[in-house]
Amino acid sequence: MGSALRGKGRLSVEPGNVLCGGVLAVAAPGQQDAQLLETFADGGDGLRQALVVLGRAALGQPVGSGVSGVDATTGEHIGPWGKTRGHGAARHEHFKPFGAIAQQQHGRGRQRFGVGAGGVEELGRTRHSCIMRFLARRVADNCPMRIRFTKMHGAGNDFVVLDETQHRLPLTPAHYRYLADRHRGVGADQILSVRPPPHDGVDFEYVIHNADGGEVEQCGNGSRCFVRYVHEQGLTTRNPVRVQVKQGQLELRELADGRVQVDMGAPAFEPARIPFLPEHAQPEGDHWRLALPGGEAVAMDVVSMGNPHAVQRVDDVDTAPVASQGPLIEHHPAFPQRVNAGFLQVQTPHQVRLRVFERGSGETLACGTGACAAVVAGIRRGWLASPVEVQTRGGALRIEWTGEAGASVFMTGPATTVFHGELEFPPDL
Repeated sequence: MGSALRGKGRLSVEPGNVLCGGVLAVAAPGQQDAQLLETFADGGDGLRQALVVLGRAALGQPVGSGVSGVDATTGEHIGPWGKTRGHGAARHEHFKPFGAIAQQQHGRGRQRFGVGAGGVEELGRTRHSCIMRFLARRVADNCPMRIRFTKMHGAGNDFVVLDETQHRLPLTPAHYRYLADRHRGVGADQILSVRPPPHDGVDFEYVIHNADGGEVEQCGNGSRCFVRYVHEQGLTTRNPVRVQVKQGQLELRELADGRVQVDMGAPAFEPARIPFLPEHAQPEGDHWRLALPGGEAVAMDVVSMGNPHAVQRVDDVDTAPVASQGPLIEHHPAFPQRVNAGFLQVQTPHQVRLRVFERGSGETLACGTGACAAVVAGIRRGWLASPVEVQTRGGALRIEWTGEAGASVFMTGPATTVFHGELEFPPDL
């Protein structure tokens, strides 16, 4: 990364604020902080060689819609249509030198970089933010974005975890789909982002994107990986950890035996909270019969664990029509935000087997919220009694619920770190 600053000398910056750099970018391995290394443009092609691009966080303020630039030869401010505004060379003298920096430094499994301050934020408070945006547009096509990530799984439900506590990554749905791609990217059922707390009373914000790139409300197995991640990376020592999700808050606790317990909150059954459109289904007591394309109808229990679930009981999950019925249920008109389709086999009042076709991801090896929803449905129907061991294809989860109105569901299970890595996105995403 670099910035068009002069006389700033060495300056610690956040590496994630750097979208890309030109051909003059150099590496500085082993340095404690990323350092600003000055190099000079010659006013011609050399300007392109030394170009760098700063993200919004580095600029210290949101970038406006204006696009401008600086003529490196004259120092004049160039307007959005290429017309000189006549600010004069002296006004932009500091834009002649350009910097390029590299990022290195590992410690205890996480990167430790200095926080950008001073010159970068000073530049951001001026009109030059639009100039940096102009530079970004000139080189973006040739500057792929590179990010660091951690691969984790909870009972086989696998995730890519991103640390966004210092800066927000400029990711689009296409980037999330690429990360989740098991052939071209890293491979994951969901992408989990760790962000600063949006308000007092919580430690972090927990944001989830499915493999299709869409943001979703909740992910139970991911929440266990979340607390393991923030502890391993030294982001907090608190236990339990409170996090904000899209539709509420969760309390996450690491146990002495290495497992993680999550207070998933109380289930919701009101159609508007799921959301569920009853006019597209036939009521049968506390559950519903759903007509599927092709004439088949299935009995379903509909419940929200912060995200929508439709659970049906089957005789054997091994032969259950997960692949054929899963997509039909997910996209059924009764569920305006789509739904996770669960297939529940009851073995004893305290033991079940479960498969889940997840909204936006397809069938996964385990689904934490799906396990909670299935146990809640089974307890309401009189099939099950708490606690219940849920055996998924990826491992076992323990679910507890008293059955009382407003009572929280507790989920306990494993959370495993697989590896840490770095990925460069294709420039055309």
